[in-house]
Amino acid sequence: MLVNFLILLSLSLCLLLECQASKLGKRDFTQLSPSAITSLVSSPDPVINIDPSDPSSHLSHILIPRPPDTDNNTLVKNYIVTMMKNLNWHVEEDTFTDTTPYGSKRFTNVIATKDTSAPRRVILAAHFDSKFFPQYPQSQFVGATDSAAPCAFLLDLAETLDPLLDARQRRLADGEEDDEDVAETTLQLVFFDGEEAFRDWTATDSIYGARHLAHKWATTYIAPHAKRRLLPASTTELSTIEHLILLDLLGAPQPRIHSSFLDTAWLFDAMVSAERRLGNSGAFAYGEQVADAWTSFFVPRGNQFNLGGIEDDHIPFLRLGVSVLHVIASPFPRVWHTLKDDATALDVPTMRRWNLILRVFMCEYLGLRPEATASRDTVQRSFDELDTDTLWDATNATYWV
Repeated sequence: MLVNFLILLSLSLCLLLECQASKLGKRDFTQLSPSAITSLVSSPDPVINIDPSDPSSHLSHILIPRPPDTDNNTLVKNYIVTMMKNLNWHVEEDTFTDTTPYGSKRFTNVIATKDTSAPRRVILAAHFDSKFFPQYPQSQFVGATDSAAPCAFLLDLAETLDPLLDARQRRLADGEEDDEDVAETTLQLVFFDGEEAFRDWTATDSIYGARHLAHKWATTYIAPHAKRRLLPASTTELSTIEHLILLDLLGAPQPRIHSSFLDTAWLFDAMVSAERRLGNSGAFAYGEQVADAWTSFFVPRGNQFNLGGIEDDHIPFLRLGVSVLHVIASPFPRVWHTLKDDATALDVPTMRRWNLILRVFMCEYLGLRPEATASRDTVQRSFDELDTDTLWDATNATYWV
């Protein structure tokens, strides 16, 4: 009887936690004007932060072997913390220990939040650790796509959106914000530690940081009146998450990105729309990349069902009811978990495009208003001719070669 009671209690607690997690459903995005998009393309420079040949770039600072509980891991963690603190974001270092096949290890998740008083948040996340290999030369694995480049994308996005988030906050304080509901969602970046398995991927030897943080947030209650709007006394940190958008295995050329979950298919479509409008404006022209010669990163959804088969840092949050958009290359890059996953595996035009897609997508998600500094004359194609209300459909499959 006691065992049955404990099982029922456990199930009830899980259901309660799932109900607490945010399920806001689809909402309309206000699409940016062509001139606003042009300003995001031109400033700040979308390459400077992800250039592997520049030793001062974010990417170069991350692109070193950095398994958990190593000096290099601490160096990268400290770099991320410093960059976010320089932007005056609130930074939490979530440090804990866990048991691994190689004994007890120390992990630290980095959580950077623009506005800690906001009642809701959208999370963009990536893991900053690299896979542990016990022997040389495999121990020199740097994980360029896995996931140094995605971490650099997040840092670039923070720098780009920071002044726009400040401007939105001023409008909200002055009563000038048209959509206060959207304006009360802040941006939070999470850099997970310990995503990689030390030996073989199992339920206990993988996603150490994500498992710890999901449980922590699911059992941490927000103090009454701690947020801008009054929240119920039973509100947990987990339940204030609108969506978790996880980036992984990005930076190699010609990625194929699938929509994994039906409840975030609309977010997938919004990201596809951002890419399409950028591409049709000529924004992807860079180096030898011709403006018109681009193929979409995204696989048309068609008759979609929940894929969700790729295990990653989103799993503990998904099981607790958090809405997830998983942006991961599938199939994985050919260099996955090999020494070839270094700077040579990365493609600068591809990474530049990811920076631009994320800038437009997140500006529209958060209702931001980039300054329209570029004139319409600089846009290589008129956005007025595009059917921007039409979601991704079979006609877009022609972008694939």
